[in-house]
Amino acid sequence: MNETPSPTVSAQAGRSRAHALLVNLLRVAGVAALVIRGFETRNTSEAALERQAEVGAIATVIVTHPRPGQALEEVVLPGQMKGEIETSVYARTNGYVRLRKTDIGAHVKAGELLAVIDSPEVDQQLLQAEADLKTAQANADIARRTADRFAHLVDTLSVSRQAGDDREATALASAAQVSANEANVNRLRRLQSFERVVAPFAGVITARDTDVGALINAGSGQGAELFHIAATDKLRAYVDVPQSYASDIRDGTEAYLQFPDKPGKRYSAMVTRTSSAIDRQARTLQVELDIDNSSGELFPGSFVQVHFQLPPIGHGFRLPANALLFRADGVQVAVVGPSDKVIMKPITLGRDFGDTVEVLTGVAQSEQVILNPSSAIASGDQVRVAAAQGPKAGS
Repeated sequence: MNETPSPTVSAQAGRSRAHALLVNLLRVAGVAALVIRGFETRNTSEAALERQAEVGAIATVIVTHPRPGQALEEVVLPGQMKGEIETSVYARTNGYVRLRKTDIGAHVKAGELLAVIDSPEVDQQLLQAEADLKTAQANADIARRTADRFAHLVDTLSVSRQAGDDREATALASAAQVSANEANVNRLRRLQSFERVVAPFAGVITARDTDVGALINAGSGQGAELFHIAATDKLRAYVDVPQSYASDIRDGTEAYLQFPDKPGKRYSAMVTRTSSAIDRQARTLQVELDIDNSSGELFPGSFVQVHFQLPPIGHGFRLPANALLFRADGVQVAVVGPSDKVIMKPITLGRDFGDTVEVLTGVAQSEQVILNPSSAIASGDQVRVAAAQGPKAGS
């Protein structure tokens, strides 16, 4: 006899099946959630990687601003010292040096005898010219007497007027010959006076290129320099100023001089004159500065450094040298523009100060210039500004 399950047992079996089904559903739901979460995590990671790649593709740059230089800058230029008056002494007559009265380093006065040249040719020419002068004077005297006598004879009609005119013309020609001979004698006397070589002004003999017995040729073109003399109580510094600074140099501009053999010492000087013209070859302005040397401490011919305090050229901006890009179309800098996009700008360089350079045109003080830019950087590149630091452009 079969037993029918009780209602209680059937209810329990139903609850067991429902519980098992619920557990299975929960397991399926958990697995599905895990799968969905895995996909979400993967997508999030991929998105993060993409964002990181995008961020990594944007270069991070350090920028600086162009900085103005000082209001006045020290410009140091090489120069040369010369005497206030300085010249070479040459012979004006040919001959041999018979006597030398001075040597280098001697202080001489104006007109003081330096040397004597023996010139026998000139002496003999002078004697001949003086004899010719006497002959011409005698001829002129007799010609004048004869012309006067013929003038009286013409008045008495003893000779023709033509004969009187001929004698008068002869007398005038003889007088002219006397004048010519006198001029020749004076020329030779002046030439003979050049046998005595004298100092043209008071100064110091800085060079001697002759000695007793030396053959002398007249003139600076053929003959050698006999002496070199310089007035050293006041010296002049000659300096060539570049064209870019020429407009700032004028009479009265102050400066100071430094000499390599006198370290630490400064000598005040002032611009006394300029050439007022730019040299066509060197493109420089010649400037003279006077300096008192009554103590004799300084020497003509010395090398000197001339220090000027001058305003900077143009706006005088300065940038670090590592901001420059040298390309085929010229020197450029990379500037961070709107939206952090790169703008390449050509610039005009001035002076090179080593770590920094002077920029005359091309950038403004407010612009952000990239330091150490990549050689491949180009206009339109996206960058990220890290900091406006680095070497100071104005230092």
